[in-house]
Amino acid sequence: MTDSLQGGFLRLALVTAFSFYTAVACAQPEFKGLENLLTTPKSYIVGHTSVVPVIDGDISDATWQQAPWTDDFADIEGADKPAPLLRTNFKMLWDDTCLYIAAQVMEPNVWGTLKRHDDIIFMDNDVELFISPTGTTHQYFEIECNALNTIFDLYLPKPYRNLGNPLSTWDARGMRSAVKITGTLNNPADKDKGWTMEMAIPFSALNIGVRPRLPKAGTVWRMNFSRVEWDTKAVDGKYEKLKDSNGHNLPEHNWVWSPQGLINMHYPERWGYVQFAKGRAAGEEFVLPYAEKQKKYLWALYYRQKQWFESHERYKTDLKDLEMPREITIDGKPNELKMEATPHQFIGFITDKENNITYTINDEGLVSILG
Repeated sequence: MTDSLQGGFLRLALVTAFSFYTAVACAQPEFKGLENLLTTPKSYIVGHTSVVPVIDGDISDATWQQAPWTDDFADIEGADKPAPLLRTNFKMLWDDTCLYIAAQVMEPNVWGTLKRHDDIIFMDNDVELFISPTGTTHQYFEIECNALNTIFDLYLPKPYRNLGNPLSTWDARGMRSAVKITGTLNNPADKDKGWTMEMAIPFSALNIGVRPRLPKAGTVWRMNFSRVEWDTKAVDGKYEKLKDSNGHNLPEHNWVWSPQGLINMHYPERWGYVQFAKGRAAGEEFVLPYAEKQKKYLWALYYRQKQWFESHERYKTDLKDLEMPREITIDGKPNELKMEATPHQFIGFITDKENNITYTINDEGLVSILG
């Protein structure tokens, strides 16, 4: 999904607190009303492989058997929405040159119409991956694929919400992909099982004019996977999207690995944690980095500022007006939250008082380590 789903913070107010998290909100009032955007994203350990999978769309080969599947996809908004009717899963491997992706998409009606590279693929049913090697929410990549193995790939210097302009001329140079359909394409006369997809993405492709960021054991990237599913019916031997009374397409379903909390994939801070492991991933568990617990307070500050700006066209200049604490304890360690702001800009700081390490967030959602 691209800017058609970017939304705004007015809608943010409509997708607030899950009742499940009421107790948490009471315990931490600085997060109240933002619970859907501050849940802990899912995680996945990517195992290293010495045998390169054959990229032919068939994911039954032995190489893929060493990699676990992700959890079944959920609704993009989270647990308070109905579970998807159709199952979707991804799995991943890596070696010293590439990230390998496999997907299985359960689908009784496999169809696709878009055949040109960089068509707007999510106008078909598709699967999508989002990759942020930096974890700053800026400089990230999106790749979409439909059942015809048509690819749309783009780079974003920053999210649409921060007026980022997508670079659709970016190509994942050297990427290989393939699709295998279990059933028949574009044939409403039968029921299909679905389709599977494979990708090999060179790490060297995931950069713009800088040296590629090569992962190593322990490296953590932010990633998410999405599936767009349109409701259709058979008309004269073809699939047609269902329409409303005004002749417009009914809204698509958006199903994801790690719920975003709102209908917008371009909140990179909501993507899952993907940790690279040396060897097989079996038995390893992801431990949420301490820094990510600190950044949760920065994101609460950011969301509150953006909500206020949406209504008042200016930022608050005093931290206490945001109902955010200055003194915070995280895992038993004292932290200090600060903010510098004008009506038109702001930057938040959180500092661990023991190690004196500071993380920052600015009004464009850029997260950095100070110094």
